[in-house]
Amino acid sequence: MTQEDQPDVTVLGAGIVGICSALSLAERGLNVRLIDRDAPGQATSFGNAGIISPWSIVPQSMPGLWKKVPGWLLDPLGPVTVKPSYLPWIAPWGLRFLYEGRAEKVSHISEAMDSLNRDCVDLFRQHLAGTGHDDLVQDSYYVHAFRNSEAANLDTVEYRMRRDKGADLERITAADLQSLEPALTHDFQAAILIKGQARALSPGRIGTVLADKFRAMGGEILRQSVRAILPIEGGGWRYVTGSGEETVPKLVLAMGVWSAELLKPLGINIPMQSERGYHVSFQNPGLALNNSVMDMDMKFVASLMEDGLRVAGTAEFAGLDAPINQSRLDGLVKLAQQLLPDLNSDNFSTWSGQRPSLPDSLPCIGEIDGFPGLIAAFGHSHYGLMMAPKTGRLVADITTGLSTNHDLTPFHPLRY
Repeated sequence: MTQEDQPDVTVLGAGIVGICSALSLAERGLNVRLIDRDAPGQATSFGNAGIISPWSIVPQSMPGLWKKVPGWLLDPLGPVTVKPSYLPWIAPWGLRFLYEGRAEKVSHISEAMDSLNRDCVDLFRQHLAGTGHDDLVQDSYYVHAFRNSEAANLDTVEYRMRRDKGADLERITAADLQSLEPALTHDFQAAILIKGQARALSPGRIGTVLADKFRAMGGEILRQSVRAILPIEGGGWRYVTGSGEETVPKLVLAMGVWSAELLKPLGINIPMQSERGYHVSFQNPGLALNNSVMDMDMKFVASLMEDGLRVAGTAEFAGLDAPINQSRLDGLVKLAQQLLPDLNSDNFSTWSGQRPSLPDSLPCIGEIDGFPGLIAAFGHSHYGLMMAPKTGRLVADITTGLSTNHDLTPFHPLRY
């Protein structure tokens, strides 16, 4: 992009949602600039379990969840932790989170999640087509493993939600599970297979590959820290970075949890919490997993990737600037050792990042009321990898004024 060829739209945030948005905009023939302080796809989007599932349509908050939360918080290896000093800050959000899990609400949320996730595998393969890296997305089952055989019940609300949308589910015995995944502990008594999905062999490299594709299409990527966004009287937007100020007709805000901070000076308050996630990657695990496996008791996922065996899934609410909690990383190592008794855990790397979580498990997508040309694409929580391609297409539709043929009401940025 030359100096004379200024962008039609600038995307702030080069996580996987921002990258897919930039790609879809470039495919529409627009001049697009992508800005992030980090390399594309190497921050929050780098750290996840690599699940690419059309069937991740179960909201995080479900009826009866409140009964489990105290036990989780008291368990040092549990899936959720809250820093005690942060409780006054998280309490209002937590109450709204539980409120969104009412029986009459979750079916509508699930419908909205389905609309973003349904085509995620095919859309990723379309983005990767022609890059020479199509193998970064591989077909996979999602194995939900249970220590209590009775808990592996296809008639629960969660599995009925998936089945009603067309998911191919199968309950298998402990012996079948050992045949499918011999490296797993024999403590598991049953499992449910979710079929018809895929896994990423390297979420970070997918980000790099798609960013390279975007550049090859004429897109521009800048490494800058965004400090502020300001509307221009008469139309357009000004954004402030460490390198100065720039103007652009339209802005796409895809900076995850930092999006809410940029919106506060405009009088827009989004109830988004930073949910710190962790993962541990074992470089020489000495064993293999054939599919992505979730330990349904401890709520974490293990998956084999290019750089080793990755375990991920714990969440911590401690504030955006809280230091890394080493005990959460130590806990993941212990959980991995319990899941995989023969795991070689001598060499491993760790990661931590901030996930942007809203109470209803849905992101904000759409032009923000009262601020023409400012388009939201943030708040994807644990689902950013799989929701990114469809979000990018919706962003392109909104930016170019095309009809989305899609009900965006559940994702309205000011719905709270």
